[in-house]
Amino acid sequence: MPEPTRHPVGPYASGVPSDALYVRIPELERFGLAQLWRSAVIAVVLSTSIMLALIVWPFRKDGRTWADAASDGLVDGFIRLGPTFVKLGQLVASSSGLFPAPVANACLRCLDDVPPFPADQARSVVESDLGHSVEELFADFDDVPLAAASVAQVHACVLHDGREAVIKIQRPHIYARMLIDLRAAYWGANILEKFVEFLRIANATAIIRDLHNATMTELNSAVEADRQTTFRDNIGAFGDNTGVTTPEVYWDYCGPHVVCMERMRGVPLDRFVAVADETDEASMLVRRGVKVWLESVIVHGPFHGDVHAGNLWVLDDGRIAILDFGIVGVLPQTWRTILTDMMRATLIDGDFARVARGIRALGYATDYEVDDQQLGLQVAGALAPILGRDLGELRLSALIMALVHLGKQWGVASPEELVLFGKQLGYFERYATALAPGWVIGQDLYLFKNIFPDAVKAKAEELGIKLPDQ
Repeated sequence: MPEPTRHPVGPYASGVPSDALYVRIPELERFGLAQLWRSAVIAVVLSTSIMLALIVWPFRKDGRTWADAASDGLVDGFIRLGPTFVKLGQLVASSSGLFPAPVANACLRCLDDVPPFPADQARSVVESDLGHSVEELFADFDDVPLAAASVAQVHACVLHDGREAVIKIQRPHIYARMLIDLRAAYWGANILEKFVEFLRIANATAIIRDLHNATMTELNSAVEADRQTTFRDNIGAFGDNTGVTTPEVYWDYCGPHVVCMERMRGVPLDRFVAVADETDEASMLVRRGVKVWLESVIVHGPFHGDVHAGNLWVLDDGRIAILDFGIVGVLPQTWRTILTDMMRATLIDGDFARVARGIRALGYATDYEVDDQQLGLQVAGALAPILGRDLGELRLSALIMALVHLGKQWGVASPEELVLFGKQLGYFERYATALAPGWVIGQDLYLFKNIFPDAVKAKAEELGIKLPDQ
């Protein structure tokens, strides 16, 4: 019999070399002629966009204030300046509590798809990364992208064995372009903080630094593919998460700037509308997704750090899919332990003394001249405004923000990932309001059945509750 046809593959077909997973974070403080020129361009584009919006505003008020108009002009400037500033707008839009409402609302436009780059450039990136022509690599490749975002765009393709796939392709030269932009933005933020009180209070330089670190990591496609593979493997760790999935990565067709993966068909969560007799189904979709996500945070470590509705899809087969692992957080074990004890006390037994013992066992709050019971009561008291008299009003995202405040009192450095964690819980709570009214994350034993199984089982039996099997 003739040997089967061997089709070419990319550089990671035999495994990803360790150096490919190393993320180099270049110096942000460096400032040269390229950054100086770009700073001038940024200043001109933003000031011109804002002025034009304010000039037109009196003739097209439409109920908008001058602040709304100025904010719209700012976002017009962001879009003209390209990917770095679109990402900055996305960051503002997803952290609305930190920014004035007109600015945060205007930045919602940055969450929409951005214009794609040409197909010949997309093909060039694929061929440069994988070392073969697109025609050799794939049985079919669609030149019209399925979606385009600030850093990359996604094209449909078909592998030679018939599997349908999608390939995420970075914009050409995006690394150098974004690095120049971030350095220029950091320099500008340093100056503006001295004159604009809001920017100083908001710690604009820290925001740019966080964006810099996240962007440099996101631009390493091997890291993204590795994270996605790990998350997918972890979903099945307990055998009861069959209603949740993440696309399988096809490593044979991945490279430094491209990620190829299983194609999934469905609709984004925010477009999923359950009819009256499917309310329970909609609720279970949200519950399953949150359960897997919480397990990733507390049990496994790496968690998805951008669970907006566009990254959560309801598939045609009824499963919920978690997509796009460009942003991933990992809480230090210290905080994972504190969070586990806090959630157990809140949900199961009200034993905040356990939280106190855990904090002290980690070497924190040692200067408090009170016993564990009293310290636990202080912790519970600090959380009282969140817990309230009606536990039905509990919001875990607010609980996390309270932990950040308490951490300062204990002498525990609050990592960026803790705030990222709380932000993602805020996303889930919004989905719950729309798809599962009356459901409260902080009261659902089902979410924690694999985090502390014995305690959850006992509590469910005590309350006469039967938890879903999957």
